[in-house]
Amino acid sequence: MTVSLEGKNVVVLGASAENGTGGAIAKAFRAAGCNVMIAARRTEVLHAFAQKIGAHAFSTDARDEAQVADLAQAALRQFGRIDVALNAAGAPVRSSVTGATRALLQEALDLNYLAHVYFIKHMGIAMQRDGSIIVISSMSGTCVTDGTVFPYSCAKAATNCLVQCAAIEYGPRNIRVNAILPGPIESAASRGLFKNAELREAFEKEVPLGRIAQPEDIADAALWLAGPAFVTGLNLQVNGGMFLSRFPTPRELPGGAAAYQKRLD
Repeated sequence: MTVSLEGKNVVVLGASAENGTGGAIAKAFRAAGCNVMIAARRTEVLHAFAQKIGAHAFSTDARDEAQVADLAQAALRQFGRIDVALNAAGAPVRSSVTGATRALLQEALDLNYLAHVYFIKHMGIAMQRDGSIIVISSMSGTCVTDGTVFPYSCAKAATNCLVQCAAIEYGPRNIRVNAILPGPIESAASRGLFKNAELREAFEKEVPLGRIAQPEDIADAALWLAGPAFVTGLNLQVNGGMFLSRFPTPRELPGGAAAYQKRLD
């Protein structure tokens, strides 16, 4: 059966970078005939991207609950109702357990966990019933990584639990709540990293399907979850099967941990 999303009203938070994951998701929903409102902190870039794809724009800091609530109400005013809401905002926060500070831990939680709580809460209030809420989590929250991103991994693990709790709470209103768990993505933020052939190979050998994900791979999964998929509370692994393996450790990468950290910086 062919499923159409034509005319659905969609909010995508974390979508200011055209070549990023959120940008690919916004473009995919527009290509499917949806009305789309995109949101992010970078106002100038956000509005330029919105104009390019024919979307509405609303400046929002995902870490600020009041701003997320304002986004939900702005979408309601614009569209009349919200059918799909997706939060793609997030960023790794790096630290060892030994080197962790309260400030680093809070930074990881604010963007990679609490922002999802605010998003699910206020989009659920705005939807009232019959909708799909999707958040971008990470396979880092379900597997052993090299330990250098433990604040991020722990925040994402909390997010994976969050969607299951919300799915139970919102199920009676027919609002589905799901998470997408990517591994490495060759997006705007990481393209420079994967230009190194040896480093790319180190990651790709851990992926059963043999390649790094593209933003469009994540967008394809979002479209499926936005449709009538009979799933809720799902932590959907969209990483070419990499969850069956692991992330390479920094010492296994070309140049070792120091060179890897320099590329990230």
